[in-house]
Amino acid sequence: MKRSEINQYLREAEEFFARQNFLLPPFARWSAEECRANLPAWPEIQGCQLGWDITDFGADDFLKKGLLLFTIRNGRHGVPGSKPYAEKIMISRVDQVTLLHCHITKTEDIINRGGGRLVFQFYNRAGENDLADTPVTVFGDGRPHHLPAGGKISLSPGESLTLTPGLFHAFWGEGADVMVGEVSAVNDDHNDNLFHEPQRRFPKVEEDEKPIHLLVSDYPPA
Repeated sequence: MKRSEINQYLREAEEFFARQNFLLPPFARWSAEECRANLPAWPEIQGCQLGWDITDFGADDFLKKGLLLFTIRNGRHGVPGSKPYAEKIMISRVDQVTLLHCHITKTEDIINRGGGRLVFQFYNRAGENDLADTPVTVFGDGRPHHLPAGGKISLSPGESLTLTPGLFHAFWGEGADVMVGEVSAVNDDHNDNLFHEPQRRFPKVEEDEKPIHLLVSDYPPA
């Protein structure tokens, strides 16, 4: 992805969250220069990968295959005193697919926080990263949903689903862009994402202009 594209999508995200009356924490507004200067004194941001995150899954077609995220809070596995939970806010655009993947250890609630409808497709995991042809059961707001392999569920604003480890899922917005919340166990995007087809989780960035904000993938190693 070009940095100019990333900058534009970040500007649009800030405007979208403002229209939805969703307030991000103060470090969301840091410029790239402020972020670099502040990271040493704010170790949880760097160590827990808090902040802006964009992926095009290596397809270089963000509006068709991609997702924009902001990690608000998170912990670290095996670190005493660290949070055992995480929270993200995301934007799933109309017909923009977050590709089929599951998590090895993470359980997460995904919530439609506003906008259009959020459509999911589900498969159980078979083998290493294959799709099973077995029926799927997904819980949402206390209710079990029983689906065939590849079945879909569409969430209206306010509705949510609980996604368990090993449950392959893809999702996209329908009708209008969707503000998507995530509340989960500790999040580790480097080691806990298993895609049905190999993908690049973080973008390869072409630096055609200066960043307006740093992405979590821009941070130096913690």
